[in-house]
Amino acid sequence: MAVSAPLAYDPGPTLSRRHAAGAVSARGLLFTVLGEFVLPTGGSAWTSAFIETFGRLGVEEKAIRQALARTASDGWITPERHGRRARWWLTPDGDRLLTQGTERIYAFAGSQPSWDGLWLLVLARVPENDRPARHVLRTRLSWAGLGSPAPGVWITTRTERRNEVEQALRQAGVTDGQIFSAEHRGGELSALVGEAWDLPAIERQYEEFLAEFGPATTRDPLTRLIELVHAWRRFPSVDPGLPAQLLPGGWSGARAARLFASRHANWSADAMMQWISLNETAS
Repeated sequence: MAVSAPLAYDPGPTLSRRHAAGAVSARGLLFTVLGEFVLPTGGSAWTSAFIETFGRLGVEEKAIRQALARTASDGWITPERHGRRARWWLTPDGDRLLTQGTERIYAFAGSQPSWDGLWLLVLARVPENDRPARHVLRTRLSWAGLGSPAPGVWITTRTERRNEVEQALRQAGVTDGQIFSAEHRGGELSALVGEAWDLPAIERQYEEFLAEFGPATTRDPLTRLIELVHAWRRFPSVDPGLPAQLLPGGWSGARAARLFASRHANWSADAMMQWISLNETAS
């Protein structure tokens, strides 16, 4: 079965119970649930558990059924029929995708703890009319922490991600890309960073996250944890995780990372118990 570009790398919008959720939102949210609950509990779950959980989030049954079907069509999950019921299993591709994604999401700390001053510089161009390849390249390089200060030029302080960059180039069909390990000589680094990444916009997203999840109490840990993880998972794609010396003063990334870790620790046990109970009831 052909597998399309990994949607788990696409952060999508934050879903809140205050907002309507269509099929697209449901599919993005489905990957959050698969990574947070299905992956660590044996790799399977019943349709009814998804419907109940997503119903609490304001997602209609039709939307979640469509999301399950599309995700199965792309090869990330597969159904196991039990009469009129279905149990959904992660495929090997789905398991691998979610394992890689969750490792990056939970390890993301909002800034790079140490830096030797070296940059990874990538020269890669995709024809303007090849929109699918351009999307793959932009999505995968952004996920790896790269920004583009000029057309066809990508940079990152994460030099250890060279293999990930090479894989992104292959997936986008770029055969003539060039990768360099470089030092910055001359010019204002702040100007270069400002051209590669919109740090003020990222800062605003962090402030919104802090405001949304500042309150520690919740009546429904299951849905609140899903909203927390779904909101947090976008940051590894939009925030390059730059070292502190390249960030503006008062950067909120580290503070948001601490809040995420704290709320996740507070809510995850109760949320997991609820999820397991929903699946046991369905079995």
